[in-house]
Amino acid sequence: MNYKHLHYFWMTVREGGVLRASEKLHLSPQTLSTQINQLEERMGLPLLQKRGRGVEPTEAGRLVMQYADEIFTLGQELEDALRGGRDAPRAPLLKVGFVDSVPKAIAYHVLEPALRLDPVPRLVCPEGNLATLVAELALRRLDLVVSDVALPATLNVKAFSHLLGHSGVAFFASEKLLEKHAITLRQARARFPECLQALPLLLPGSDSALRLRVDAWMRRHGLTPAIAAEFEDTALLKAFGREGLGCFPAPAVLAKEITRQYEVERVGAPADLVEEFYAISIERRITHPGVAAITEAARSELFAH
Repeated sequence: MNYKHLHYFWMTVREGGVLRASEKLHLSPQTLSTQINQLEERMGLPLLQKRGRGVEPTEAGRLVMQYADEIFTLGQELEDALRGGRDAPRAPLLKVGFVDSVPKAIAYHVLEPALRLDPVPRLVCPEGNLATLVAELALRRLDLVVSDVALPATLNVKAFSHLLGHSGVAFFASEKLLEKHAITLRQARARFPECLQALPLLLPGSDSALRLRVDAWMRRHGLTPAIAAEFEDTALLKAFGREGLGCFPAPAVLAKEITRQYEVERVGAPADLVEEFYAISIERRITHPGVAAITEAARSELFAH
């Protein structure tokens, strides 16, 4: 592999486009594009795709970026160590993949205990679909995968699901939304869940674990509310909720953060709607210190009831 070509690809992704990267690298855009094309030929796969006026990595490109990040970060550490004239201590690496339907706030709280370790590990946190992340786990390119579903039997990988905990699911709405539909917060809470019939809903994408659970719960209760929008990104879903475009579900364990950050109120939290979170590892009995810190703290702190 030509590592100069890899560096050009890495810079292009980091800068968000060939033009900006070429300015940083002091190359013409044509030269840079040619070098990246040669890397793609060597890999046998396209690594970049157009996005608006810029570019973004393909699925294969995201995998290459994970390795490139490590390669060039280590290179910088080597330069720093040589300039310092001494051996620079390297922080241990902890690589945790997050299924993209796991809320970002949950991801942070799951990872936070690892930052209390001594020495503090250097975190690498890719995000993607469960099948891709589990494949990386099987190749030992990840230490752990955090998911909102257990490892399905359809994935032929020898790995183990460890329940981190569960959280009730709450529904949130902004005052702006309630006023628009002439419902007070007190009325909405008193009439929950029937009040959802009168409010537009913002829901996660149809293939997410939370969406499947919410859909099943609504069927059980005979609810058929209007669905205003669906989102793959849960943070974007909440941002639309803050603007009064709909009521939305989210883990009740995050209720305080959600009400503060998105200026919404909790309308109700049904007892029969629960979301689960799992740590998936290749170890039946977890021994990795970083992974152990994450799983133990999640059970005793984040999801403690």
